[in-house]
Amino acid sequence: MRHRFYAMLIGVSLTACGGGGGSSQPAEAVSQSQPPAAVVCDGQCAQTADGLSVSDVKIVLAQAIAQAEALGLDATIAVVDRVGNVLAVHRMASRSPAIELATTQPVEISTGLEGIVLPAGANGDALAAIAKALTGAYLSSEGNAFSTRTANQIVQEHFNPGELNQPAGPLFGVQFSQLACSDFVLSGATDGLQVGPQRSPLGLAADPGGFPLYKSGTPVGGVGVIADDLYSIDLNILDSDRNADELIALAATWGYAAPDDRRADRITVEGKTFRFSDVEFNDLSVSPESAPDYDTLQSGALIDVAGYGGGLIQAGTRFGELESGIAPYAQFGDLNAYTFFNDQGRVRFPPKDGTDALELLGEHLKASEVETILREALTVANKARAQIRRPLGTSARVTVTVVDSQGHIVGMARTEDGPVFGADVSLQKARTATFFSSRDAGAFLQSVTEPVRYLDANLAIKQEVSIADYVEAARTFIGPQVLQDGTAFSDRAGGNLSRPFYPDGIRGNPHGPFSKSFANKEWSVFSTGLQSDLAMNQIIRHVLFAAGATASDIQPNCAASSDTRLANGIQIFPGSVPIYRGDLLIGGIGVSGDGIDQDDMISFLGVHNAGLALGGALGNAPPDIRADQLKPQGQHLRYVQCPQTPFIDSDEQRVCEGK
Repeated sequence: MRHRFYAMLIGVSLTACGGGGGSSQPAEAVSQSQPPAAVVCDGQCAQTADGLSVSDVKIVLAQAIAQAEALGLDATIAVVDRVGNVLAVHRMASRSPAIELATTQPVEISTGLEGIVLPAGANGDALAAIAKALTGAYLSSEGNAFSTRTANQIVQEHFNPGELNQPAGPLFGVQFSQLACSDFVLSGATDGLQVGPQRSPLGLAADPGGFPLYKSGTPVGGVGVIADDLYSIDLNILDSDRNADELIALAATWGYAAPDDRRADRITVEGKTFRFSDVEFNDLSVSPESAPDYDTLQSGALIDVAGYGGGLIQAGTRFGELESGIAPYAQFGDLNAYTFFNDQGRVRFPPKDGTDALELLGEHLKASEVETILREALTVANKARAQIRRPLGTSARVTVTVVDSQGHIVGMARTEDGPVFGADVSLQKARTATFFSSRDAGAFLQSVTEPVRYLDANLAIKQEVSIADYVEAARTFIGPQVLQDGTAFSDRAGGNLSRPFYPDGIRGNPHGPFSKSFANKEWSVFSTGLQSDLAMNQIIRHVLFAAGATASDIQPNCAASSDTRLANGIQIFPGSVPIYRGDLLIGGIGVSGDGIDQDDMISFLGVHNAGLALGGALGNAPPDIRADQLKPQGQHLRYVQCPQTPFIDSDEQRVCEGK
């Protein structure tokens, strides 16, 4: 009956974040530690490092399985390479594939993905493990090692979670990226390695139990584990947990662990230290070094997941080589730039002319202008002091994306060691700023007529909502002219309106018009508002495909529209601005990969400096139409926020002022 119902479903969706469940005391703890790996890399070692070999993958799996057995648990373990190829998925013998998505137990939130149960036949455990592994790989670089526990800390309604009346996490909303419906990330293969970045079945995960894997100081992939039945989050990080998923995943990293001084718990933002893991190697029940050879194990088997693979063990790609899809970019070789390549070795998104209606007027973005914008943004990044990298004083590592006024990609480039997640996110940011700055943004949202469907635990439709309702909410909250008067919105400004409290973080205040209500128990990291609702139906459709319930996968477009303006979804944390020719909107730029203030600065100054280089042919929005002129509910929005003393080679201050 359930499979017949799958086929009847016409829309619903799924993303990931979590940290719940699985707290289990280990047997007698083994006193052990792993010496910190010698760090010799700072963003330029990837091409000299080997990827994960078949032997490496077997060792990672065997170490996880041995730890799970010592805890008396059955786990599902996934291993991916740095660009998201699934190298193996192993389910232990008695492990149930059923998984519940919920941020609270019992489930309190009424909307979004909350309370959905992926039943035994749906490979929910494998989807969760893949998302965790991919998150560990995608968030990390040679300058920073982030885990799914780190992700948990930076996506919730307060930073830190549990500290009331604090602003939302710096990467608030990033969990709704890398989605399978994105037109940028690529669909996984089941019979061989592919160029990346690859998609995630559940977006980025915030459920502890996902770590990056390193060799010779450079990340080569990630491992994800689920040993309980809950895909969730840790709502309060003010304590320390003994999470079974995290214990097993940490054991898996023995010999492939992140360099000690690159771990998240060595990196601070806003005076707060990130979390990496609540457990250490000396908390493990058995030494990973004593794990038997994988080929001798009798517990469970490899499983194949539709659209992802995992049923056989593969070696990973070598990051920085064409086989990975991310390699040096000759066009910007003097800036040590990289970019994205297809499986034929061709640049996927070289600078090109915009293809919007502005072509008829000759006002569209020109390829030469796009090249200048990318060059100037990369130049700013190379001289900017990184926020979330070590050692201190190194330059920011990011991806830069430029789109035309209709969201078509007209150019992408990245610095060598930018984290992989920033690619899809930079595109989301560029499109979001451009879209909300357009005069027909409201009309577009009102044209999305397919209802958003929320499911209950039995995968039956429990509620339907309309995307058009967000337009009315925005006009009530801000004014009747919004989304049609051409106000220039950055992602920082739009993000202010996408928080569960307005102003950001102040409990008891109303929610922004693009957010769900916190007071009414509608908001969670699985239900952020317009962001999650736009992609909800497509996410669920893809999960049903990965579960084997439907024969065909979704087509790449996260919004229920034939228009591709928001084809990989929207993003709601800072790092983008629209681009203008005078007062005419011609496109947008998005930057992602380092601290959010750095992302703001690189996008804003990249456009400003390009305008100077091009003799004033383009630039940032005129100040009098920027969103910081708006004062909804008596509180000004913010447009961009640039760091103090941001450059490595100078002590210049207030670098964005007056521009």
